Amino acid sequence: MKTVRLTVGQAIVRFLAAQYTERDGSERRLIRGVWGIFGHGNVAGLGQALEELGGAVDLPYYRPQNEQAMVHVAAAYAKMTNRLSTFACTSSIGPGATNMLTGAAGATINRLPVLLLPSDYFANRIPDPVLQQLEHPTERDVSVNDAFRPVSRYFDRIYRPEQLLSSLPEAMRVLTDPAETGAVTIALPEDVQTESYDFPESFFDRRVWRVRRPVPEPEALARAVSLIQAARRPLIITGGGTIYAEATQELARLAERHGIPVAETQAGKGALPWNHPMNVGPVGANGGTAANRLAAEADLLIAVGTRLGDFATASRTAFRNPRLAVLGINVAPFDAAKLNGLPLVADARRALTALSEALGAAGYRTAADYQQEIARLKAEWDATVDNLRTVKNPECLSQAEIIGLVNEAAGGAGVVVNAAGSMPGDLLKLWRTEDPKAYHLEYGYSCMGYEIPAGIGIKLADPDRRVFVLIGDGSYLMLNSEIVTAVQEGIDLTIVVVDNHGFQSIHGLQRSVGVPSFGNELRFRDRQSGRLAGPYVPVDYVKHAAAMGAQAVLASTADALRAALAQAQGTPGVHVIVVPADPERRVPSFEGWWDVPVAEVSAEPSVQEARRAYDAARRKVRLTF
Repeated sequence: MKTVRLTVGQAIVRFLAAQYTERDGSERRLIRGVWGIFGHGNVAGLGQALEELGGAVDLPYYRPQNEQAMVHVAAAYAKMTNRLSTFACTSSIGPGATNMLTGAAGATINRLPVLLLPSDYFANRIPDPVLQQLEHPTERDVSVNDAFRPVSRYFDRIYRPEQLLSSLPEAMRVLTDPAETGAVTIALPEDVQTESYDFPESFFDRRVWRVRRPVPEPEALARAVSLIQAARRPLIITGGGTIYAEATQELARLAERHGIPVAETQAGKGALPWNHPMNVGPVGANGGTAANRLAAEADLLIAVGTRLGDFATASRTAFRNPRLAVLGINVAPFDAAKLNGLPLVADARRALTALSEALGAAGYRTAADYQQEIARLKAEWDATVDNLRTVKNPECLSQAEIIGLVNEAAGGAGVVVNAAGSMPGDLLKLWRTEDPKAYHLEYGYSCMGYEIPAGIGIKLADPDRRVFVLIGDGSYLMLNSEIVTAVQEGIDLTIVVVDNHGFQSIHGLQRSVGVPSFGNELRFRDRQSGRLAGPYVPVDYVKHAAAMGAQAVLASTADALRAALAQAQGTPGVHVIVVPADPERRVPSFEGWWDVPVAEVSAEPSVQEARRAYDAARRKVRLTF
């Protein structure tokens, strides 16, 4: 057997460069490159290997400003490529490693593949305790990297070079499995990274990992067809799995052919164009009137590629028909069985195709009166969205109006990026997209700070796309450092900072549960009361962004925003447009509810009133399905 002597770091670089995915006959690199911040734990190991071998094997290195951000870049890239490709991320031991925990949690919760390679303490334990080592009095093998275990789909720690021979292939298997994918963490002690071993040459052969498309079991398919045939008011809820499986055409065909309306989740928005006659808009806590009214009376819920989180189900209050049946179509058995429904475990494209063929053979189509109701509700909802997006006062914009103006500039194919605050709910209702990849929301973890790094990941995945990062000032203040990375890499981004003086999403939620304004707005501390209740803190986001190399402007009016967006379209580079927004002109809720518990005992009358309303809403929660 022919061998080659390499360090652990060098072997990892060569191995990763030889991994590919294949689906439907199309191949691509599994690991597109490596993001990293070097420290004493990895600069002489993986760092040395990337410098020596990275160019030769086409495994480029990227340098971010924050370890959390690089995981967000990798996750966004994976999302944009339908989970067929991703990045590896390396950090030093200690705070560099633990900075990646938030990104790892987001990737795993959102079922997105990322490969994390944090350094670890010395395997030989001679320098003990090493700088940044966590000491535990009774468990000598514990390090801070053990915190990755609950937020990773696969975790390993490499103590000997030859352990790579089994660990790396298993890591690739998990990354490429559509049901098991998420963050994969391989902790690398800093001494082991530099140790050498005679690796078999065959270990570095080109390997193609086929991303499976499981077909539905005939018995489960027959039961699913029977459920749909018995339904008079079926409703499809589509999630991100539909888009990842590239099953949007099959979804449209099923909906059109059989007269079944389609409601959207955050991850599933864009599976059908907004103006498709069977797209009834968002459902649940952040839903619109059309989907929520159809959900309330549905006798069959068909959940396609969705986790059915509490926002999609309005905390289990959206479905009120006592005769409701549930059909879960998902590649992951865990998700397919949600709400005690019939699980149809299969790839979304193959499942939808098989269902449509079987229903077509049976001649199934919903009744004309149901289809007329769908059309009426959709028309009413579209008119509501038109009204919310229309500028009423050009000199003082609401967040809804800002969204409408940016959407006009983006068109149906420009990508909008967001993750947290009140904006995800507003975008789900108001953004109009005509392309499955043009709506990029991270709402499984709703991680503040995701937006700007995600914009970089999207542009790396699809350089020809126009990308619009819509971000509140609260999120902007958390992870704006990656503007420097975008400038460094020559990436074109349009970043719209909505300045509403702090965490207005939680501020609104706070008041809705009866709590007076407290701690959410960006205000000076009042000297008399001791509370953060003074004037707003004047942050100059324009100067701040310009200092990091962006082309930055203030756009306080509708005309100024239109002009700034047009300027950004015609000029390369990072453009930051700061838009003041009226924090009190909010998008209302449309018959959706979200379970946020209210204090059961309080001396404040507003809290007491909110608790009574909460108890009344809780009585609508469906405990069983």
